[in-house]
Amino acid sequence: MRSKHTRRAFLGLGAAVAGGTLLSACGGGSASGGGKLKFWDMPWGQADYTAAARKLTEAYQPAGDLPAAGYQEIQWANFAQTFSSAIASKTGPAVSTGGGFQAFQFADQGAIAYADNVIEQFRKDGTLDDFLPGQVDAMKTAKGYAAVPWQLDFRVWWYRKSLLDEAGVAVPTTWDELLTASRTLAAKGIFGFGTGTGAGNNLGSQGLLLMMLNNGGGLFDPDGKVDVVTDANLEAMRFVQELVKAKAVDPASISYTTDNLITQWKMKKVAMGVHTAGLDTDTGETDGDLRVMSPLTGPSGAKAGLVFQNNIMMYANTPSTAGSEAFLSYYIRNMKALWQQNVVAGLPVLKSIVALPAFQKQTQKAKIIAEWAPVAKTFASRSTTLFGGLAAVDSSQPLTQFAQTVLAGGEPKAALSTLQGALQAIVK
Repeated sequence: MRSKHTRRAFLGLGAAVAGGTLLSACGGGSASGGGKLKFWDMPWGQADYTAAARKLTEAYQPAGDLPAAGYQEIQWANFAQTFSSAIASKTGPAVSTGGGFQAFQFADQGAIAYADNVIEQFRKDGTLDDFLPGQVDAMKTAKGYAAVPWQLDFRVWWYRKSLLDEAGVAVPTTWDELLTASRTLAAKGIFGFGTGTGAGNNLGSQGLLLMMLNNGGGLFDPDGKVDVVTDANLEAMRFVQELVKAKAVDPASISYTTDNLITQWKMKKVAMGVHTAGLDTDTGETDGDLRVMSPLTGPSGAKAGLVFQNNIMMYANTPSTAGSEAFLSYYIRNMKALWQQNVVAGLPVLKSIVALPAFQKQTQKAKIIAEWAPVAKTFASRSTTLFGGLAAVDSSQPLTQFAQTVLAGGEPKAALSTLQGALQAIVK
């Protein structure tokens, strides 16, 4: 849930999608409306997204006596409370999209129906091979697959070609080149690290995490324990401090909302910065002046991006587990319609959708899949698995305060130590 549309964070019809080989089971409760499975979906784009997703849902024709599906839009405002209250009262959905770590959080509470049967069906019929490498594996927990990925939300480096050309600056490929370019741009009053940490703007903390990942660091150790005060993270934050000293960061950025930051890009005050895959869409620019960099090479030689794997999950409280599985299978197989209509903000998780002409003509997004997806790491890094505690850490106040401190020139090691203690208190 990363863009301004998402709190800030897209194969053919056929009876086979109902999957007679999916195991049948039944559950009690009222995750149905009017005899239909409840599918709760978030507004992953403008109003035309909701209309398209509703149409896709209502086009589902279940096999045999399995239930049909009904669509309900859930707003991002207070969404966590909406889901938690509904699940506690057994009035929640049978299937839903939602926050990237939501499935893992509810799985810890015993509220998720694992997607192993769906994954196994995909394995048998070859659909599993259509997923981009590593995406399905990221959903696996010790008890099973908590969800099925459906779209990706990246943090990547962008640049404005005209400003770099006017300054005689080449597109950076390394941290050293980024610093040199930022100094040249700063002499012209242009910022080389566009960011923000104001109300509702998580790009500041996410940009700093991307720099940690780019140096082989992260917020967690391989076992999923908070591990922030590391040499890799310290080196990354000291480099960010060099950018601050070089006047690459707008001093006012600690109060910038996402709209403030977009305005800075539009006014050509920012030449480079970390943003979502939809920066050009958010600014309304189609002339190609805003472009995605190739992943930077960090001091250790590593390349990395930050990715949030949005997913579709099923719930234990459902009138028909087989019905939930069949609908989820259908939705994954047919969601290409959302990209064909260009209504979804996230990037595809299926190779077949990436290959669509409608997606490939969006050259910057296609570049992100081609160059950033293979090196992107998750919010959980250096852990190789996602877990429920991430829901509390993502966009938390400690992360915002950490970013504000570093971007305002605060001492990196002290800021990392404070963050370490705060995250340990959150992740139980």
